[in-house]
Amino acid sequence: MLLSDNPETVSETQRRHYAIPLLQAAQESPTLASLVSRMRASSGRLEAVRSLLPVPLRKSVQAGPLEDGQWCLLVSSNAVAAKLRQFVPALQMHLEKQGLPVSGIRIKVQARTL
Repeated sequence: MLLSDNPETVSETQRRHYAIPLLQAAQESPTLASLVSRMRASSGRLEAVRSLLPVPLRKSVQAGPLEDGQWCLLVSSNAVAAKLRQFVPALQMHLEKQGLPVSGIRIKVQARTL
């Protein structure tokens, strides 16, 4: 540990000018820590159901926000959304069996960026 990194020799104001890793910042901020926790929960749910998705769809589905028990899946196109909607009941039941219940699953088509 460098002398300048020692919290006893560097004031809080001075420390703010040092770059810190994003994960450390997230852990030190209640708001960011909550966001990281929700992101991990959402990603964990996607990993839990990924094997249920048809292989061609897997790359087109991403974990979205998990808010108030509602889980959102982000998809690349309307066609993927239409097909994925057929799997929602099975995904929800699988999550329940895995101990990762959600009250609902929403599907949102991501806007394409150029």
